Parts: sequence; C-alpha cells; structure tokens
Amino acid sequence: MEKETITEEELKKSLTILEEIEKYYSSQIVGQKNLLRSLLIAIMANGHILLESVPGLAKTTAAKVLTDAVAGEFKRIQCTPDLLPSDIIGTQIFNYKTSEFETKIGPIFANFVLLDEINRSSAKTQSATLEAMQERQITIDGKRYSLPEIFVVIATQNPIEQEGTYVLAEAQLDRFLIKEKLDYPTVLEEVEMLKKIEENAFEKKDAILKLEDLKYLQTITKKVYIDESVKKYIAQIILATRYPANYIEKNFAEYIDLGSSPRGTIAFMECSKALALIKGRCYVTPDDIKDLRYSILRHRISLNFSAVADKVTEEQIIDAIMEAVPTP
Repeated sequence: MEKETITEEELKKSLTILEEIEKYYSSQIVGQKNLLRSLLIAIMANGHILLESVPGLAKTTAAKVLTDAVAGEFKRIQCTPDLLPSDIIGTQIFNYKTSEFETKIGPIFANFVLLDEINRSSAKTQSATLEAMQERQITIDGKRYSLPEIFVVIATQNPIEQEGTYVLAEAQLDRFLIKEKLDYPTVLEEVEMLKKIEENAFEKKDAILKLEDLKYLQTITKKVYIDESVKKYIAQIILATRYPANYIEKNFAEYIDLGSSPRGTIAFMECSKALALIKGRCYVTPDDIKDLRYSILRHRISLNFSAVADKVTEEQIIDAIMEAVPTP
C-alpha cells in the first residue's frame, strides 16, 4: 500500500498552526524555545514528556499557555510522598442519599496533565500513571474509562534535591517519548521578562486555535516521509546502545548497564517526523535524528555507578555512539 503524501496545502496549513502557537507562546513566555519545541514534538507525536530542571523555569506556565492557546483542559498534580493512586485516576465514593457508590474521576482526565515533581510520589502512585500513559485509559473498580484524544502527560523532576524522592523505574521512564533538560534564561531574557512584568504583558489571552488543530497536526505528522536508509540509521543507533563494545571504546562501553528498548526506535521515527514538520519539511533527514539524540536516548540509557563516580554523563555516551554510527 502506497503511503499518502503531504500536499502543499496541508503543509501550509500545518505551518500556519505552528506559527500561531509560537506567537501565542512567545507573547506569554520569554525564551525557553527548546521547551516549546519539545512540547510541540510530544503533542504532534502523540506522546508524553519528562522535564528535568530546577524550580521556576516556566514549566508549568508553558504547559498552561499551550492549553490556553487551543482552549484545552489543563490539570496540575503536585506529587508528594503521601499521594495515592486514587488521587490521580479517581475512585468510588459512597453516596448516602442514593445508598450507591459513584465514580469520581481524577485529575488525570484532561488534555494536558502536569505531574509536578513526579519523583516525589511513591512507586505505587507512579505506576498508576502507566496504564494512562500507555493505554490511554484507566480502570476504576473494574470499569475502563477512555482518556481524551489529545492527552499529554508533562512530568517534571528536580535533579538537585533528591531527599525524599523515589527514582523513576526504567519501565516508567521508557513511557516518556522524550526527556528534556532545561537551563536558566540568559541575562537578556531575564531583563526582557522583568520589562514584560512591569508592562503587565503576561495577562491571559483568548484561545487562538482549537483542539481539532492539534489533531490535524498529529494526522499530518504521521504522513511525513522517512526513507528506508534513515530507518536503518535509527536502528543502528539503538543497536549501538545495546552492544556498545562493538561501536565505541571499551572504557566508555563499560559505563552502560542497559541500552534502549524498541520504544526508543519508535520514538526516533515519530519525533523526527514532528521535528521535520516544525522545520517546514515533509520528509525526515539524518540531521533530524541527530538533533533529537539527547531527547530520545538520555532516559533510555542506564549508566552504572562507575559512570557516576567518573562524572560521565549520558550525553557524552550518546555523542560517542552517534560518532561511531555512519550517517547515511
């Protein structure tokens, strides 16, 4: 079956939607362009995103701004050690008037769900989000409830403060399509932010798009062309994470405990299609794969204690692998 291609009209409409979102975002947030790109990729590829940064870098605001732009529903869940699975997905409550149990839906039922400091919740609570993230449904008292078509989990974690936290399991990490690390704004960006606060420029604005526009982007993203040679390039990169000794220096290869699962392969393909469309193209290039290397692999490569002791980062390992795999 021949794959449907993107028409000039479809590409133009997609770029118009993306441009409108960027304008709305820039009017509410100073800087953080990488955050916008990552959020758009997660939405367009119909996946979830993990953000790692110190507090106060506009993660919550960015998620809220994107929701406002498309008139979606936004829910924020502050994760704490005493948070229960029922606090996220919902539970059954006894109604004394009717003498019956009623289902109370939790905050997971929204278009954009922010799990703030997800690593502060217990492993049991973290696992409650697995079904929602992977199956896009939850189960309460044996009954299944489907989540909205546009459903994106945006989880955050603080890399500095680790007291009272629970490290995310590999299975949970793998459910996140991408992981981004955010840095502080530049001096100029911070000055611009102060000016806008003085001018009261951050007031909430009316929605400029609809959720249907995001669905349209998702549909067009699937139609972006990716050549067989690029698919093989992705597969070779993933293979190199599993058998690093065959690709990179032995002392570097020994730092890796576990390589990427097939979800990494799929994530590369889906995210590269989204990135190509953001860049105004209807086809994927090897450079798109390289641009996404950290976002896709940094949470799918497990390093051992020797790497921590020697201060070797996931990014260094990823760079070594990318250099070792020939570019098509």
